[in-house]
Amino acid sequence: MNSIPEQITQAVGIMFLGMGLVFVFLIVLILCIKLVAMKFAPLPQEKATRTTENESTQDGGVDPKIVAVITAAIHQYRAKA
Repeated sequence: MNSIPEQITQAVGIMFLGMGLVFVFLIVLILCIKLVAMKFAPLPQEKATRTTENESTQDGGVDPKIVAVITAAIHQYRAKA
């Protein structure tokens, strides 16, 4: 039989081994997630296209395409009734 100090030493060694393995696994997991995120990240869009779309809706109030869609939907609804 092992003495109590030897058992405690073994237990502490196993504890540090387990914690170290979990730490290494988590680091590898985080690195893999970051690599996948970098590889499949969406491409940045040009800001000029966003501002032109926003300016047209802000100046005139509502986008003309939206008005046309709503008008067509109202005509279809009234035609059914």
